[in-house]
Amino acid sequence: MNHSEIVSFIWGVADLIRDTFKRGKYQDIILPLTVLRRLDCVLAPTKEKVLATQAKLRGKGLQNLERDLRTASGFAFYNTSRYDFEKLLADAPHLAANLRNFIAGFSVNMREVLEKFDFDNTISKLDEAGLLFQVLERFKKVDLHPDKIDNPTMGTIFEELIRKFNEALNENPGEHFTPRDVVHLMVDMMLAGDESKIRSGKAIRTVYDPCCGSGGMLLITKEHITIGVRKNGDVLKPAINPAAEIHLFGQEVNPETWAVSKSDLFMKEPTGRDADNITFGSTLSNDRLANKYFDYLIANPPYGKDWKRDEDAVRAEHERGKAGRFGPGLPRISDGQLLFLLHMLAHAKDPKDGGSRIAIIMNGSPLFTGDAGSGESEIRRFILENDLLEALIALPEQLFYNTGIATYIWVVTNRKIPARRGKVQLIDASYFDQDSKQGLFCVLMRKSLGDKRREIPLDRAQDVLKILDEFKDGDTRTITIDGKKEQVIVSHIFPTTHFGFRKITVERPLRLNFQASPERIQRIEEEKGFQALAQSKKRGAAKAKEEAEGRKEQEIIRKLLGTLPDTLFKDRDEFEHVLDAAAKKADLKLAAPVKKAILSALSERDETAAICRDTKGNPEPDPELRDTESVPLPSVGDPVDNDGVPKSVREFFEREVKPHVPDAWIDTKKRDEKDDKVGLIGYEINFNRYFYRYTPPRPLEEIESDIRNIEQDIMRMLSEVTGSSIG
Repeated sequence: MNHSEIVSFIWGVADLIRDTFKRGKYQDIILPLTVLRRLDCVLAPTKEKVLATQAKLRGKGLQNLERDLRTASGFAFYNTSRYDFEKLLADAPHLAANLRNFIAGFSVNMREVLEKFDFDNTISKLDEAGLLFQVLERFKKVDLHPDKIDNPTMGTIFEELIRKFNEALNENPGEHFTPRDVVHLMVDMMLAGDESKIRSGKAIRTVYDPCCGSGGMLLITKEHITIGVRKNGDVLKPAINPAAEIHLFGQEVNPETWAVSKSDLFMKEPTGRDADNITFGSTLSNDRLANKYFDYLIANPPYGKDWKRDEDAVRAEHERGKAGRFGPGLPRISDGQLLFLLHMLAHAKDPKDGGSRIAIIMNGSPLFTGDAGSGESEIRRFILENDLLEALIALPEQLFYNTGIATYIWVVTNRKIPARRGKVQLIDASYFDQDSKQGLFCVLMRKSLGDKRREIPLDRAQDVLKILDEFKDGDTRTITIDGKKEQVIVSHIFPTTHFGFRKITVERPLRLNFQASPERIQRIEEEKGFQALAQSKKRGAAKAKEEAEGRKEQEIIRKLLGTLPDTLFKDRDEFEHVLDAAAKKADLKLAAPVKKAILSALSERDETAAICRDTKGNPEPDPELRDTESVPLPSVGDPVDNDGVPKSVREFFEREVKPHVPDAWIDTKKRDEKDDKVGLIGYEINFNRYFYRYTPPRPLEEIESDIRNIEQDIMRMLSEVTGSSIG
C-alpha cells in the first residue's frame, strides 16, 4: 500500500468506533495506536535479542541495563515486554492488561512520550465498549515496518492523519503542519547560497523550529541536505552533502503532535539525539531552548491566533528591552506571528560565529498591519533598519489545507552577502490564470485536499530559487492570461529605507464665529461643563444642597446668555470681552469649565473668522482639520532644523502641503522616541502595490452589446411566461 492507502485504511477505524465515540475522540484512539504499531514494527527484528539481553544481564545480577538494551535494540529506546501486536491478539480475554504491559515495557524515554497521549484511559473505554480487540486487529493488518514504509513516508502518514482529525473537527490544521511542497520551497530559500559551505567536508549544522508540530519542516530540511528530495524511490534533487551532521531542535505546545514528533525522531536517529532536542511547552512564554543558537531556523506559526495565554510572560520580557526576545515591539494581542519571528531572531547565531538564515511563512498581516509607532511597525523597523530581511516571496493562494488566503515566505538573515546589503528582494510567485488553470510557479491539483487546490512542483520551485539567486530587479517571466501571453515582472529590489516613512501631524488654525442666538443658546444644555453644575458626588443633604445651588447657577447663566447681543462675532477675543462684561454686570464669576462650555455652545466653524489664539499668541489647532502626512525616508542622512524637523520633512511640507493650505503647520511636539526627530517613523511593505498590473476597462461598445443581449433574453423569457409578444 502507498501512504494514501495506508492513511485511508487506518482512518477506517472510525467506522468501528463511530457509534461509541464522538468525532473529537478519534484522534485519542487512532494517533497513539499508529505510533504503537510503528514502534512494534520498528523493534520487531531485534525484539528477541532485547529480551535475551535482559534475561542474560539480570541473571548476572545487573540492574542498570539501559545501555546494553539500547545497543541490542539498535535504537535509543527499547521494549522489554514479551508482547507484540500478534501476541496481544492471541490472548483476547486479557487484551487490556497485556496492552498496558506492552506499553509499560518501553524504555523510560519512550514512555514519557507515550504518556502525552493519555492512552490508558482510552484503553479502558475501548475495552468497556468491546472494541479493543477489533481496533487492535485492524492496526495489526497494517505493516509499518521501515522496509515497507520509510521514514519520510511515515512522516507524511502522521501528517495526513492529523489533517483528517482537524478537518473532522473543523479546526485549523495549518497550526500543525505545512504542505510538503511549500516546505520544500521554504527549505530551498533558507539554504540558498549555503550549498557550497555545506558540501565542504563533514559539515555540522543545527536546525530549529519553534512550533515544530509533527516535525515535518525539520525532517525535510535534514533530508534536503543528507539524502536529497525523493519521491517513490526516485531522486528528484540530489543531496547537498550525505556526510553532513544535521542536529534538529524544536518546541511544540500541542501534547499529541509533540509526542508524534518525538517518537518519529526516536525511530529515525539511532542515538536519539534529535528526539531529545524536541521540547514541550509554549515557545512564547516558556523558551525551553534559551541561550541556544542555530544555523537555520524555519517555522509556520499559527495565523491570526492570539497570544493571551502567554501575555504576562511576553510583556515582562518586552520590558527587558534588548535583554529579552521581544524588545523591539509587541504586535496586537490578536495575532502573534511576529512574536515567533522575534523569537527566532533571538536564537540566531552572532554573525561573528557564522550567523543564521531564517525562513518563516506568514499571512499578509505582518507586512502592513499597524501604523507608525505600533508594535507591528516597530518590529518591521527593527528588522529593516538592522538589514535582516533578505527577501519576501508571495505564494499562490489555495496552497494550504485549511485556508485559501495569500501567504508570504520571509527570508531573514544576519549575514547577507555584500551585493544584498541594504536591499530587499520582493518575488511575486503568485501569478495564476483562472482560464488556463496554470500558474507560473504552481499547478492545479487533480483532486483538492480541503482548501488546497494548488501545489508547487519541484521544477517550478527551482525557478523561484533561480529568481532569488540571480537577484535581478525587474526580472520577468511569460504567462498566459486570458488566452494571451504576457510578460510579467516577478522580482523587484528596493533599498531597506524604501519601506520606511516618517508620519507627521499637520495642523490648521481654529477659526470660529460666535453668536448668542436662541438656537445656539439651547445647545448649552448638552454641554458637559454646564450639566456638571447640577451634579454632585456628595451624599445625602450635602448632595441635595450642592445640586440645588448648581441648578440656580444654571438658571442665572441662561438669563445671562439671553442678555447678550444677537450679533455674529468673527473674533473670539472680541466675543469673550462682551461675555466677560455681561458676567461682571450680573455679578457672576464664570469658572473655566463653564466658560468653555458657553464658548463651545455659541460657536461654529467659519473659514472667514479670525484665528483663535492661546495666551501666548500662538494659533490654536482645529482638531477637525488635523491631518497626517507620510513622508518617505531618505536613503542617506537627514539633518534637522532648530525645531527638530528633518530636512526631508520640511521640503515635503513646503512642496506638497503649503501650496494647498498656506496656514498649515507641522506639530513639532510629536516626535519619534528613538531618534527624537519630529514625526513618527513607520515601516510597511505593501507588496501588491509593487506588482500591480493595470487592467483597462472593457470598451463601452462591448458592454452596451452585452446589456442589449441581456435585455433581449429577459424579454424573451417574459414572453414565454405571458404567452404574448413583448417589446
